[in-house]
Amino acid sequence: MGKPGAYLEVARREHKMRKAPDSLRDFNELAEPLAEEAQRLQASRCMYCGVAFCQTGASFGSARASGCPLHNLIPEWNDLAYRGLWDEAYERLLLTNPFPEFTGRVCPALCEAACNLGLHDEATAIRDNERAISDHAWERVGGPLSFSKPHEEAPSIAVIGSGPAGLACAWELARRGMRVTLVEKDDRAGGLLMYGIPNMKLPKSVVERRVELMRSCGIQVRCNADAAKPAVAEELLAAHDAVVVATGARNARSLCVPGADSAGVVLAVDYLTDATKALLGGNEPQVSAHGLDVVVVGGGDTGTDCVATALRQGAASVTQIEFLPEPPATRSAQNGWPEWPNVRKDDYGQLEAATVFGKDPRQWATNTLEVLRKNGCVCGLRVESLDWASGKPVSVDGSERVLPTQLVLIAMGFVGPNSNVFEALGVRYMEDDRGLPQVAGGTHHAQTSHGTPVFVAGDCRSGSSLVVNALADGLACAAEVATSLAHIDAG
Repeated sequence: MGKPGAYLEVARREHKMRKAPDSLRDFNELAEPLAEEAQRLQASRCMYCGVAFCQTGASFGSARASGCPLHNLIPEWNDLAYRGLWDEAYERLLLTNPFPEFTGRVCPALCEAACNLGLHDEATAIRDNERAISDHAWERVGGPLSFSKPHEEAPSIAVIGSGPAGLACAWELARRGMRVTLVEKDDRAGGLLMYGIPNMKLPKSVVERRVELMRSCGIQVRCNADAAKPAVAEELLAAHDAVVVATGARNARSLCVPGADSAGVVLAVDYLTDATKALLGGNEPQVSAHGLDVVVVGGGDTGTDCVATALRQGAASVTQIEFLPEPPATRSAQNGWPEWPNVRKDDYGQLEAATVFGKDPRQWATNTLEVLRKNGCVCGLRVESLDWASGKPVSVDGSERVLPTQLVLIAMGFVGPNSNVFEALGVRYMEDDRGLPQVAGGTHHAQTSHGTPVFVAGDCRSGSSLVVNALADGLACAAEVATSLAHIDAG
């Protein structure tokens, strides 16, 4: 261990964020990492615990799981980073996480929620340490060392979907010596990493350099190919020894109220995709918040991203409404460590909105009743307040009001995967609201109506989750695929 007891002397210090007056002028990255020496000091705060909950990835009660689902060897690479052994730290990090450049930027840091130091002090800045290790590797040697291209007789696998699960599965299969084709219906690979997360949180250059590295390792990347089309699906089944479906959970929840079909009611994923495509193409977005009163329905990370994007597009006002009540500022007695802390989070979007408009944009415990429209277009949102005192939402008498708006962004999460790719590939799925695929005995092996083995990974298998969970499931699926195809000579 590099420095025993450092946590007694060194206070937690996170990366800085660009000041709102500057950050709102563009879509450039928000984070400003610490200098190398300062980051090494942060790594020194790790206590190198005998039982490191940070790497457990387990649920400690009803709250979200705490600890890393990838089971990163966190104390080990913290120690190496503190000692300035960045290359060794990166090698240790890659044993469990092939894409730390993503998780070091967009993961909510489940590891920090379970950090033993966080029981009585502020947790180790694990996510920032992870990003620093990854950034050092990319800056010094251009990223992880590539592996040899596969033998021409190696098993051939098509991975449909290039989001976190698809990328992880494709990378691991190729690393194991298999021929992999990554199939993406959009014009660029990356899935939600490319189009679901704004550039200021995850620069698209970070995604693109990883895709280019994958190409250099022999992975074929095929964009603008929609596997939901029967002809494409049939070709993939015929041309490959196995197919992996990693298309995510893109069936978004929408408002079920009068007027929800009005022009100006837009799903968050469509809005964010349009904004990023416009940024990358140097074009004007098809859906712009410029000069409009915007209401974002949904208080999660995607809702925050919509708030921040609308601000950068020049919205006249931004209001964010959340169905649930406002969380407490500190943990309740029923939400103790190492559970995921159910506390109020003021993210970058809310902080930027407060800078522009002088107040937090959120209205908690608010229910949408109707989308008002004029000439077919949105002109307002009729809402009411809710009382959660009994543990259930109860309408508050006299609380109905109208929020003026010309653009309503729906960020209410996702129900489950779209079934179109499953249908095209002959994959059986549950005929319920979620529509998850039927798998054999909790494995990744989908039940199908034909002989070519089809596997499922990530959110399309389990429902909407986090990037880190999708990465973990993609790796697990790759191991299962490799085992099932072990009889084929990989050269």
